[in-house]
Amino acid sequence: MKRSIRVWVLGLLVVAGVSFGVLGAIGATTSSGTTNNVLGNALAVEQGLAKRTPHQALVSGGVINAALDFSGALEKRANQVPRGRAPSTPTIGAKATQGCQNVFTGGGMKNTRVNQDCSLRRQAEEVVAIDPNNSKHLIAGQNDSRVGFNKCGYDWSFDGGKTWGDQVPPFYQFVMADGHTADACSDPTATFDSKGNAYIGGVLFDVGGAASAFVVAKSNVGIGGAFYHTPNSALSFQTYRDTPLGVVASDNNPNIFHDKEFIVADATASSPKADNVYATWTRFDFSGGPVGGHSPIYFSQSTNGGATWSPGIEISGANAAVCTAFSNEVDPSACDQDQGSHPIVGPDGTIYVAFGNGNTPLPGVNQHLMVKCLASSNCALAASWSAPTKIGDDIGKQPFGPVAATGCPGGRQCLPPNGYRLDDFVEGSIAVDNNGKLYSSWADFRNGAANCNPLGSAATATTPCDNDVFYAYSTDGGATWSPTFDVTPWAKIGKSAQWMPWSAVSPDGKKYYVAYYDRSYGNCESTGCNDITLAMIGNALTSSPTINYTRITTSSMPNLVVANNPLEAGFIGDYMWTATDKKGKPSIVWADTRGLGGTVEEDIYIARPGSEDDD
Repeated sequence: MKRSIRVWVLGLLVVAGVSFGVLGAIGATTSSGTTNNVLGNALAVEQGLAKRTPHQALVSGGVINAALDFSGALEKRANQVPRGRAPSTPTIGAKATQGCQNVFTGGGMKNTRVNQDCSLRRQAEEVVAIDPNNSKHLIAGQNDSRVGFNKCGYDWSFDGGKTWGDQVPPFYQFVMADGHTADACSDPTATFDSKGNAYIGGVLFDVGGAASAFVVAKSNVGIGGAFYHTPNSALSFQTYRDTPLGVVASDNNPNIFHDKEFIVADATASSPKADNVYATWTRFDFSGGPVGGHSPIYFSQSTNGGATWSPGIEISGANAAVCTAFSNEVDPSACDQDQGSHPIVGPDGTIYVAFGNGNTPLPGVNQHLMVKCLASSNCALAASWSAPTKIGDDIGKQPFGPVAATGCPGGRQCLPPNGYRLDDFVEGSIAVDNNGKLYSSWADFRNGAANCNPLGSAATATTPCDNDVFYAYSTDGGATWSPTFDVTPWAKIGKSAQWMPWSAVSPDGKKYYVAYYDRSYGNCESTGCNDITLAMIGNALTSSPTINYTRITTSSMPNLVVANNPLEAGFIGDYMWTATDKKGKPSIVWADTRGLGGTVEEDIYIARPGSEDDD
């Protein structure tokens, strides 16, 4: 049953504090669902209609963009672009392969298109996983708009990423807790277990209603991600069944929203918990209290191949040493203003989870934290999880929109001349090597100068806008962390913007890889074009790391703005992804704006330096 757009707008205006006189002018209708207060507040903040609470975690970009499309806001923006300004529809010639495959080459690098959608619809916010038994077998995922403004799409390759097939998964048959199928899907996630079974997940939600859910599907060994099916192996003809899906969480509560989920399997065959599948996510709770709401990190596990999941538990915990009193929080040491969790599993079965946190006293000064559960413990119990430890500070002082020309929204931060939304909370990743050593990377604005208006207006900021990538390491299982290292310092990179990093480490720990978006090439810092760079860090566990840089993109990606693509401007995802295979070779996926036929639009590309010629 379709929701009424009018009712959804009414809910948004109520949350934003608009008077009932305006509501009366719009008119009233009935609806089969209720507006989700978390989503309503997030939209009001996004559009500058409500003020963001200091240190408040923000709902993910894929969710927001789906809701903006549903509301008509993106269509309104598109209608304001003068006719003839945006590029015309490209001519797609006959292809020798399935779909719309493409490869950019140059500088000894190959950039291969992953998604095979031939339309001009957005694919962004990506993940890649490598089969532990076969490094040529890959699965990937992305926010995908081919069957709606924001769904989820998934991809597979059996030849090391040279060619790809893709699909939309069977999530849309899932019946939400409000009795309807979902309007949208966001935040793709994917993993392999030790046997080569593939798993994918997504956040499902009703844009105009209260319901949200976190679900998982499976692709058994032999299928390899070419299609997904129910995780319930007790059913006959399992691989012919789309449902039931594995349900990690599902609610029909206007004050609860499940967001920014990731899954990871224990892929070490010798681990005591081999093939368990773990899930972490942000559980926004807008039910009131001293700060209006909170957003702790939750955890669930499946010990039967994703068929059933343990009840969700809060694992972000409390620690007076790192989380201070925040807006009269009931527990002054609570670490519950969170977003962007990333789970990994060590070779011994220990689970590590890194996340962004805002329980800090100063505006724009947040932090990255980590919790863990030992392999010897029952991780389905909250008591089995450690108190959070601090990885490092996050100085999130980038300027705020709105900037109409770039699509930078009113309640979000961006780095002019790009309008791409930034969220330092969700840019932190964590990696572990076979020796149990930990590595974490993120990006922030600590080196940003006054010309780029820290915490001020992006509309009047001038370049260069220096945003840097950082990392820290731990040699004691995360109990303590090293000082923070600048991966992109002025002396090597110059004053320019690097953002949205993701990292992975070789199994032997000798190479720590951090990939990121980069404006340091050519005139990109002033024009807004950008590239992907891969930093390879040697001696990463010392005070004197060595860093080598590889330009991954074969040419710079054009700046995506309202004039050349009003529907996609302002968003290239909340994360990219980097993974390593058993030989320690990296794979990088990202959202690329070099559209086919001269268009400027978003598709997913992959590069596998050092692996592409392995036969």
